[in-house]
This record gives sequence, C-alpha cells and structure tokens, in this order.
Amino acid sequence: MLRGQELVIRGTEAQVGLGRQVVGALETLWRQGRPLGEVEVLNAWQAIYSGQDEELAQMQRTAMAVNRRGETVYTRTLGQWRYVQAIQKHDLTFGIGPAGTGKTYLAAVLAVLALQERRVERLILTRPAVEAGERLGFLPGDLQAKVDPYLRPLYDALYDFIEPERLAQLMEKGTIEVAPLAYMRGRTLNRAFIILDEAQNTTGEQMKMLLTRLGAGAKMVVTGDVTQTDLPPGKRSGLELAGQILRGVKGIAFCDFNRADVVRHPLVQRIIEAYERTL
Repeated sequence: MLRGQELVIRGTEAQVGLGRQVVGALETLWRQGRPLGEVEVLNAWQAIYSGQDEELAQMQRTAMAVNRRGETVYTRTLGQWRYVQAIQKHDLTFGIGPAGTGKTYLAAVLAVLALQERRVERLILTRPAVEAGERLGFLPGDLQAKVDPYLRPLYDALYDFIEPERLAQLMEKGTIEVAPLAYMRGRTLNRAFIILDEAQNTTGEQMKMLLTRLGAGAKMVVTGDVTQTDLPPGKRSGLELAGQILRGVKGIAFCDFNRADVVRHPLVQRIIEAYERTL
C-alpha cells in the first residue's frame, strides 16, 4: 500500500520479509537506471519466493553488452539469464518457448559479440521459409531480397549493434550470411555462430541436416515455439522431434521459456495464458 512516498507492507512476518526482499531487488534495478515494469516485479517476486534470490542478484548485476547507442543490455528474467549462460557454455543450445521471450534477440546479441571478439569468423542466420515452400522462386529480386522478409527479426537485433553501412559491408564479404535453411545442405560450418530461427517450421529431416553441419570451433543456437508451427497438417515439427531425441545428450542445452519470460507488452503474457487455457 502506498502512502505518498511511503510503501507500507502488511501481512505475516514471512510475507513482510518477502515483500522487503522484492522491494530491495527492484531498488537495485532502479539505482541502475533500468526501467521497472510488470515483468521485473513478477520476476523478482517469483525468484525470491522460490529461493532463487542469489541467482536473481547475479542476473541483475551482470550486463550482456552495450549497443551502438550506448545503452547497456541486460537480461530481464531468470529464464533469459539461464538461456544466455547456456549459450555461453554449450556449442548447441535450443531456446524453446512463446513469442516475445527474447530468444532470437539474445542469440543475435551473443553472436555479434562472438564475432567482434574474434571467437568466430562469421555469423550464419537461417530460417525455414515455410510460406514460400523453401523454393522462394516466385518472389521478386535476388536471393537476398527473397529471404529478407523471413529474417527481419534477426536483422532488427543486428542493427542494434552494427551500423547499417557496416552490416552491409559484412554481408557483402560473407562475414554475415543470411540464407534460407535449404541452402545449408551439404556444407560444413566451421568457426561460425549459426542461428536457426523459427525452428518449429523445420521437418525432422531439415533439423537433422542443419545440426550435422556443425563444424570445428562453431556454435549453434536453435530457437522456436512448438505451439506455432506452420507445417502442413500431419507433418511433425523437427524442433519437437529434436527435443525428444536430444534432451540429455551431453554438450547440448535446452532452455524452455514460459509466459513469465515474455518481455513485450504485458498483454502478450495474458494472451498466451488465455490460449493455453482454451486449447
């Protein structure tokens, strides 16, 4: 309860103690100049209530990167924090969960950092173009123009960290490659950071094909939402199949996001929850 500039917490001793901790965690964010919203409040409450306050504190004080506008990028939920840690520690990471959880954006940030720090020699961004039947032939323009609409979310993340002119140069040199999934067949991807986005729209054969392209010194992140597949009826998602086959395999990390990790408009969480109740 707010009284002017005072916040009064009422309840049992345990409830008041929990409230104090939550307010303290939010104060840490406020002192860092970071925005406070529903996501931050719920994340702090859930973490402290479940005894994960030390991990929360570590997440809050750890910055990911600084974008080209000079803004510091942090993870906003424990799900995002664990995802970033998994990518840093594993050569193959799956990020699975609903839209708006930052799966693609965070992977792209880490990919740019790896390139800038010369831990990899190139970035490869790919996505199954299901709507165009993986052929893309009827769309106007060259390959780049054909595939751009399907990879716009990845571009948006890259533009936060690379000037548009510089990004165009890197793409022209092949340091950053954007291509539909079908163009990965037969290749060995060495010293590369590969991001497969919208992986729920891969078939089992396509997923296996890409995973077996992983070469020496490479890192791969696969993102998707198994509840939003655009595959034809009766066709099983390669992402869902990979989850069943590869969970527990040494060296592979699976990070499962839920609606608590959604960092878009607060309504997105409620929309996801309403669909989960209905379907």
